[in-house]
Amino acid sequence: MVLAQDDSHATPDAFYRDPYPVYAEARGARGLTFVPELGAWLVSRRDDVREVLSKPELFSSAGALRPDHLPGKAALSELIKGFGGRQAVLSADGEAHQRLRRPLIRGLSPARVAAALPFVGERAEALIGSFAGDGQVEWMDAYARPLPADVIGHLMGLDPADAQGAVRGAQRAEQLLFTELTEAEQVEAAKEIVAVQHLLDGYARARRAEPRDDLITEMVRNLAPGSDDLTLEERREIVSNLQNLLLAGHLTATALLGTVVLHLLRDRRQWESLCAQPRLVPAAVEEAARFEAPVQGFRRTVTTDVTLSGTELHENDVLFVSFASAGRDADAIARPDEFDIARPAFRHVSFGHGPHSCPGSQLAKEQVRITLEKLVRELPGLRLARTNVTMAPTLIHRSPEALFLTW
Repeated sequence: MVLAQDDSHATPDAFYRDPYPVYAEARGARGLTFVPELGAWLVSRRDDVREVLSKPELFSSAGALRPDHLPGKAALSELIKGFGGRQAVLSADGEAHQRLRRPLIRGLSPARVAAALPFVGERAEALIGSFAGDGQVEWMDAYARPLPADVIGHLMGLDPADAQGAVRGAQRAEQLLFTELTEAEQVEAAKEIVAVQHLLDGYARARRAEPRDDLITEMVRNLAPGSDDLTLEERREIVSNLQNLLLAGHLTATALLGTVVLHLLRDRRQWESLCAQPRLVPAAVEEAARFEAPVQGFRRTVTTDVTLSGTELHENDVLFVSFASAGRDADAIARPDEFDIARPAFRHVSFGHGPHSCPGSQLAKEQVRITLEKLVRELPGLRLARTNVTMAPTLIHRSPEALFLTW
């Protein structure tokens, strides 16, 4: 089935801000649906999503993050001054993927995450304390963005003074490739991206000389074994993967911190239930992830002729595998379009599935858990100051552009 464009989703911007009607239509159709806004076949049902993610030999991760906008010549002339441009874990398959993923698994192990929780709690307490006496706040800029930036910076081993700027530089890479910018804006973004790449290169070379117990050291140790000075190619690969880690390491948590607060406060009963029963916090975190997957999905490229859900696919066909749509599949879960923190546990795929499942999912969920525990205790009167909330026009993360709260 090819989904015809109509006024409800005639532009990528409109579709990206609210893709759920398209997801629902695709789940109800026979076979797969080709969505023009995506330029891809939409994999919308939970079982199909799990199948694709479980078979990387048939559905390659190459091109998992195809850009919506290609930088112009002026921006490219700036980008060549940096250290990026090498394959990152997100778009790798097979042995290459395992090699690039290994330092993330070690650096984000349960023990490493557990050791970071006191830092998460301290930063959460400080951020909430900075605005608790004001009676109002714009949540995304005051909390949802800075907390994950500080946390991933801490785990990577960045100087606290560098963490926020490094994350902003990673965000600029997302903006350059996934939003429409003027030539001047592209050049400005490219310069910031290159500056962060040089910063990360400096950290990588420093860790080669003096290893520490942090994620940058893990990346250097695994991607460039030995003790000799890093070669230029090793530096490029390390920086590319550190840059990817910066973006992925904060984006998922930021998105989830935005949507969990939004949906809890939109239905006052949910928030009051949570305040009355704080033991529901872990369930609220999981329900928020199911209801609004923080990353909507990734692309996969078909490696050989294959049939999926009754649709014949051919080599080099492109799929968009929607984690978010899978979470709303009525064949897998009752009342899928209702946000309900009391629902029975459900194994969603909002953090992926199979060999490419998100290695930082536990870290993201712990940040949201700690945040909710502090909010229900310190700001039980929390409310939405504005009910008209605009979602960011991107599928790379699902979060409010701004979220104004009062108490």
